[in-house]
Amino acid sequence: MRAWPDLYLPPTLEGIAHRPLSLHDSYKNQRVFINDSTISMYVCGITPYDATHLGHAATYITYDLVHRYLKASGKSVHFVENITDIDDPLLERALRDGCDWQTLANSQIDLFIGDMTALKVIPPQEYCGVVESMSTIINSIISYLSTNLAYKVDDDLYLDLLATGFALENLPLPHEDALATFQERGGDPQRPGKRHPLDPLLWRARRENEPSWPAPFGEGRPGWHVECVAIALKFLPDAGASSITIQGGGSDLFFPHHFMTAVQAKALTGKEFAQCYSHAGMIGLDGEKMSKSKGNLVFVSKLLSEGVKPQAIRLALMLEHYQKDRMWSANTLDTSNALVRKIEEALSRSEVAPTSPVIQAIANSLADNLDTPTAIEALSRWCDDTLAWSSSETDGGSAGEMSRALDTYLGLVF
Repeated sequence: MRAWPDLYLPPTLEGIAHRPLSLHDSYKNQRVFINDSTISMYVCGITPYDATHLGHAATYITYDLVHRYLKASGKSVHFVENITDIDDPLLERALRDGCDWQTLANSQIDLFIGDMTALKVIPPQEYCGVVESMSTIINSIISYLSTNLAYKVDDDLYLDLLATGFALENLPLPHEDALATFQERGGDPQRPGKRHPLDPLLWRARRENEPSWPAPFGEGRPGWHVECVAIALKFLPDAGASSITIQGGGSDLFFPHHFMTAVQAKALTGKEFAQCYSHAGMIGLDGEKMSKSKGNLVFVSKLLSEGVKPQAIRLALMLEHYQKDRMWSANTLDTSNALVRKIEEALSRSEVAPTSPVIQAIANSLADNLDTPTAIEALSRWCDDTLAWSSSETDGGSAGEMSRALDTYLGLVF
């Protein structure tokens, strides 16, 4: 599937040092240093039944910052993102609206691509839909069957977690919490015939009035987690001790999705799926969780249509730390708009405060688990210094250098 247009990344300023990137690993609950010369990163994409909201944008900006810092550090980055373009929410929305599910999916994918382009997110090398990856997914399921890790309930196929020998001993939540979360997020722990309540669905046999695909084990469509396993293992280079370097996504994927993806991948390869499992926090609105059921989603495309600058949206989502669950409000956008105006004014000056130390501070902050608040604080101080700058004090910097650095590291284009 086509991704959005590629972006030019200005070269890094000579003399800027790049520390190894540290990221918080949600399962280990500690920092992991990403220091290989070749990095593979898999970020879970959208289910295209609705437009890109600020929660989506916050996640994809987070891993765009990872991508940008690694590339600025001279790393070779292989980045893959999927699209869950066949899933229950998509089919339910299409049925509700009386439209074809593929037409709905394509329209929302196009809207997402437009939003990512506006927000200056570097596209993945491989942007893969589930539908176009069906043969790859089916082959993965054949592997589970051939090693007796899969079993049937009626005509549906499940992964046998007990048979893996490692999954249930390493749950990231207490057992009862895991069951509740599994139920809440698309699992079926109470289904009769399952060998364990947490066993994840690999293949859903054909149901009436649902799309399906032929497979040696029966016509149907894949479960959620196996899709990401198959796509990631096909397109990303092996990372050595693990299959890939970074698995990224929103914190709502911590369990069951990323855990089950890791289990299913390890069942195929015999080794850990990712070196680092990283998760971005959720975005709320005016003190409440942002969700479709509450009808309080804020869409990127709507903000753009209202004339909000893409830089202001992007900057607003970097004002607080990526791991933090945070709130969006009119004040958030006001703060960001004011800072955008200040940056624009500072960059328009012919004489500016020294830039190299500030660029180094921004790079250091990003290396420190994407500490964007500290990076933005350094940028804001530079703007204040520039707006009060007198060239009689000492040699200044270069507005062009700063502008290029903001593009390279933070994706802010002025």
